Amino acid sequence: MGIIGEEFFKERKYPFILTLLGLFFFVGVLIFTNTTNTTISTFNPFVLSSNNVQNQPPSLLDPLPAPQHDHHAPPPAITNQSQQQQEKEAVLIDWKLCKGPLAVDYIPCLDNWEAIKALKSRKHMEHRERHCPQNSLKCLLPLPKGYRFPVPWPKSRDMIWYDNVPHPKLVEYKKDQHWVVKSGEYLVFPGGGTQFKDGVDHYIQFMEETLPKIQWGKHIRVVLDVGCGVASFGGYLLDKNVITMSFAPKDEHEAQIQFALERGIPATLSVIGTQKLTFPDSAFDMIHCARCRVHWEADGGKPLYELNRILRPGGFFAWSATPVYRDNEKDQQIWSVMVEITKAMCWSVVANGRDSAGIGLVIYQKPTSSSCYENRKEKIPPLCENKDSKNSSWYAKLDSCLTPLSVDGMGELQSWPMPWPQRLNSKPPSLLDSDATDEFYKDSKLWSQLVSDVYAEGLSIKWSSIRNVMDMNAGYAGDLVQYMQFSGLDRSILLIPLTVICINTILFASALIDLPVWVMNVVPIDVWDTLSVIYDRGLIGMYHDWCESFNTYPRTYDLLHSSFLFQYVEKRCDIVDVVAEIDRILRPDGYLVVRDSLEILNKLTPVLHSLHWSVSLHQNQFLVGKKSFWRPTAFE
Repeated sequence: MGIIGEEFFKERKYPFILTLLGLFFFVGVLIFTNTTNTTISTFNPFVLSSNNVQNQPPSLLDPLPAPQHDHHAPPPAITNQSQQQQEKEAVLIDWKLCKGPLAVDYIPCLDNWEAIKALKSRKHMEHRERHCPQNSLKCLLPLPKGYRFPVPWPKSRDMIWYDNVPHPKLVEYKKDQHWVVKSGEYLVFPGGGTQFKDGVDHYIQFMEETLPKIQWGKHIRVVLDVGCGVASFGGYLLDKNVITMSFAPKDEHEAQIQFALERGIPATLSVIGTQKLTFPDSAFDMIHCARCRVHWEADGGKPLYELNRILRPGGFFAWSATPVYRDNEKDQQIWSVMVEITKAMCWSVVANGRDSAGIGLVIYQKPTSSSCYENRKEKIPPLCENKDSKNSSWYAKLDSCLTPLSVDGMGELQSWPMPWPQRLNSKPPSLLDSDATDEFYKDSKLWSQLVSDVYAEGLSIKWSSIRNVMDMNAGYAGDLVQYMQFSGLDRSILLIPLTVICINTILFASALIDLPVWVMNVVPIDVWDTLSVIYDRGLIGMYHDWCESFNTYPRTYDLLHSSFLFQYVEKRCDIVDVVAEIDRILRPDGYLVVRDSLEILNKLTPVLHSLHWSVSLHQNQFLVGKKSFWRPTAFE
C-alpha cells in the first residue's frame, strides 16, 4: 500500500484527489442547505408544491380512492390541504357581490350597455350580438331570492321552480299560445307555441308525416332550432333521440333561453345579424324555423347563405311561417323573394303541407352535388373561394357567397353519416385521414374506459343530480397525448395523424351518452378544430374564446369539464377571470372537473377555495370542485 501511495505522489495525481474531495464536500453542504431550506420555507398559496401538500395534516376533504378497475391511471397521491391553510388562501382574493338590479342575470358580452349605446346602427340586430367589455368580471353575481336546487330531469322538461327564474313577463305575453304558465311555486310548460296550436308533439309528428324521409332519431339526429322560444320543440325531440341546438337572442322575450336551460334542454343565446353563427360548416342535419322572426330575404339573402353554410349537404330547412300559407300582399312578397333566393342557392322544395290547425310548412333540401352550382346561368351568389376554414366563424362577417360542398381527404363529396345510434361510434365523414379508422376505434374504447372507471365512479360526483354538462375543451389534441403519458400506453400510437388524436378527446361526451345528460362541446378558437367531427358523430357544440364570457345566463350548467385547457388559457388571460366566469355559469352544488398538470391544479385550488368551494384532488390529475351557495356580503 505504501509503494502504491509513493508512486501515486511521484506521478503527481494528488491534485486530482484533492479536487475530488473538495467536490464531495461542496455537494454535501449543498444537500444539507437544500434540506434545511425545504424544511423552513414558507408556503406560497399560488404554488401548491407536492412537499407542502404532503406535510399537511389530514383534512375533511379526504383524497379520493383510486377506482378498482382503472388499469391506466397512476396510483393516487395525497394532495389535500388543511382547513387552516384553505382559510389563509381564501383571504387572498377579496370577492365582492355585483350590484345593480340586473346583476342576478348579468351576461357580460350581451349586457354591455355602453357598447350597445355607441352602436351606429341596429338595423341588422347589431345590439343583440356580442360586445364584450374590456375588463373581465371582478365580482360574483347574487342568487335570486329563494333560489333552490333545480327540479330534476325529466320532470324539469315540463316544470321548473319560479324562484329560480322569476320572470313573469313571458307568462303574460304568450299566455294565449301556451308557452309557459305560472302555477303556484312552478313555471309549467304545456308544450304550446306560436305554431304549435295542437301541441309541439303533434307538430313534430306532422313534420315527419309531411316528409317521411326525416326519420327522427335515425336519419335526422342533429337539429338547429332558430328563434326557439322556450325550446319546447327541442325538448320534445329528445324523446325521439334527436339532439337540438336551440337558440334565440336576448330580447324582449324575457329569459326564454334561461327557461330552456333551467328545463334541462340544450340552448344558447345567439342571433343571425351581421356575423356568422359559431358553428362549423356542414354541421346540422336539419334547421328549423317556426315563426322565428328572422328576415331570411334581407341583405340579398345573407341569412339564408349562412344557413346554407352550416347545413349538411342533403340536409333540410323546415320553415313554418305566415309567408308559407297566407295570401296577403306582404307575405306573398316575402314568399316570392324566398323562391328566387332558394332557387339561386340550388335548394329544392321536397315537401309542403298544412296541419289540422291550418299551420303551413315547407321543407327545402340542400343539394348533394355541385352540378347545380356549375350549371347556373348566373353565378349569383358566387361560390366562396376555398380557404382554410379553421374556426372561421368566430367574429366573422356573414358571407355574400355560397360555401362549397364539403369534401373528404380524397376530394370526394362527404357522405351522410351513419344512422343513429351507429353514427356515434362510426368513422366521422369529416375525419379526413383514410388510415385513421383503426386507431379511432381503439382510442374510443380507451376513452370510454377512462370515463367509466374514473369520471363515473372515482370522482365522487353525484351523477343523478347532473343534467346540463359543458366540456370546455372538447377538441384539444394534447388531452389524449397526456392520457397516454400517464397511462403508459404504447408511445408508437403517437405517430398516428394528429386528427385522430384530436378526435378522441371529444369522447368525454360520447361516453356519457347512456346517462340522462346532454353535453355542450366547446372547441376553443386557438386549438385544433374538431367541431365538425363532433357534429358528424351526432353531438352538438360551438366555438368559444375562454378569455371572454360565454353566451349563457348565470347558473345554467350542472357540471363543467376542462381537460388540459388552463395551461393554454393562462398564456392569454388571467386564470382568476376564467374561474369567475365558471362561477357565473355553474349552478350552486354544481361541479367543476379539471384534468390538467399538477402545476395548474395547484394554481386553481386556492382560487376555488376563495369562492368557498370544496375541492378534492385525485391521482395528481383530476381536480373536482363543488360550488357552494356562498355569496359575499359586501358589494363592489
